[in-house]
Amino acid sequence: MLLLNRRRISAKELSERFEVSLRTVYRDVEAINQAGVPVVSYAGMSGGYEIMDQYRLDRQFLSLDELQSIIVGLKGIRSTVGDQEISNLLDKVGALVAKSEQNTVANLNNQLIIDMNPWRGSNQDKEKLSTLRTSIKESKLISFQYMTSQSEQSVRTVEPMGIVVKGFGWYLYGYCLLRQDFRVFRLSRMKEIEVLQRTFERKEGTLEQLDHTWGKRDPSSLIKLVLHAQPNVRAQVEDYFRPEQINVQADGTLIITATQPDESWLHGMLLSYGPNLRILEPAHIAAIIKDKAEKIVQLYANEH
Repeated sequence: MLLLNRRRISAKELSERFEVSLRTVYRDVEAINQAGVPVVSYAGMSGGYEIMDQYRLDRQFLSLDELQSIIVGLKGIRSTVGDQEISNLLDKVGALVAKSEQNTVANLNNQLIIDMNPWRGSNQDKEKLSTLRTSIKESKLISFQYMTSQSEQSVRTVEPMGIVVKGFGWYLYGYCLLRQDFRVFRLSRMKEIEVLQRTFERKEGTLEQLDHTWGKRDPSSLIKLVLHAQPNVRAQVEDYFRPEQINVQADGTLIITATQPDESWLHGMLLSYGPNLRILEPAHIAAIIKDKAEKIVQLYANEH
């Protein structure tokens, strides 16, 4: 499996990966060859082992459970992107299942569903995803209207790198020509997407590296929150905060101690608990929430 997923790998790397001696690697590679898998050996500094390009994995290497996992995953992707290629691939994978096994597969289908559709999923969302995937595949620039989390609007021209789903949101990772830097754009805030005829050369680095970098936050932007929550919002608290951040008191109330980014979305999240949560620390966040609550009261003050 490792050789199938790598262009070339040295005997030393195989030895370290599986924690066996080089002699064992040589013996095992020979055994794989004798089993009918065409492993080619190359000598020299850049040498190693690789499987011939035209070799295909035979059905006998996949168990029924493994095939079912592939089918469930593909169905989850298809429900979101609605791609004909995914449907065709599902047909091919399904053809690997013997007729005698199909009842078993049908039963397994009732045990697990992966649905990556956003709650507001629509045909427009699928069309948006399809357009972006095409631009990424063809390395074409895209232009779109974008609204930031602060409701600021601008027109962006971007070199699209990839699409990522996190939680209930879909995001585009790309290089923004306006900001001259890598940026992440939430798909729900992207309007009037246009694929331009101008192509670009993809910048170095993988989508995984960009995702890892984006996930890191500047420690100076983080604040320590201390919150006091009522028992009736315990489920909501445990949905968001980790167990080690929650301390249940004798009266059933909760003391939450957590580190969070000092950003505007945090205020909305804290307000969502209504009168069932009090901010003990820091004082400036408590003041922001108090100010917002007073403005909400004023908004309805003159209504009967």
